[in-house]
Amino acid sequence: MGRSESSHVQYFPEKLTQGTQLALLAELRRIIAEAPLFTPTMPRSGKPMSVRMTNCGPLGWVTDKERGYRYQATHPVTGKPWPKMPQALLDLWNEGAAYPAPPEACLINYYAGGAKMGLHQDRDEEDLAAPVLSVSLGDTAVFRVGGRSRKDPTRAFELKSGDVVVLGGKDRLAFHGVDRVLPGTSDLISEGGRFNLTLRRVTKP
Repeated sequence: MGRSESSHVQYFPEKLTQGTQLALLAELRRIIAEAPLFTPTMPRSGKPMSVRMTNCGPLGWVTDKERGYRYQATHPVTGKPWPKMPQALLDLWNEGAAYPAPPEACLINYYAGGAKMGLHQDRDEEDLAAPVLSVSLGDTAVFRVGGRSRKDPTRAFELKSGDVVVLGGKDRLAFHGVDRVLPGTSDLISEGGRFNLTLRRVTKP
């Protein structure tokens, strides 16, 4: 599909067909059965986040009060290794990331009800030369993106099911977040809500 670029983000609307979205959702169901969604908590305060999350791939991003933001090879509740990353996501990375090494982590965030995500940078990775690629499935999200400083102006646009966004180059550290999810805007996920899949390279190849 078409691709549009702004000063902050590469945006690929309707990148995934309905059939691809359904196949990816089925893979997600299998991943979540093996590595259940959990509620992460903020460093220091221990405040629970409004999204629930899990991961797939060799590494997973986690956060808790005691140890803060980090990557680890095992699920924090089950202690088991994360499930393998689906081939469809690896193919998407190979096509859209323009980076010579594969992603090591796919963070799966599930937004339901009033879940949102404040403005933040993805900077827990050792390899900041690799882009961050994210895939939207389910209800439409109001996605907000700014610059590399929290004070920079931001703009918001809607991410629909099947859309793909890539943050790379000078915009790899752009502040971004999700203001809200618009319920009932997609019938892909039977229970409603939205999955956001974020692919990242963690270590330097």
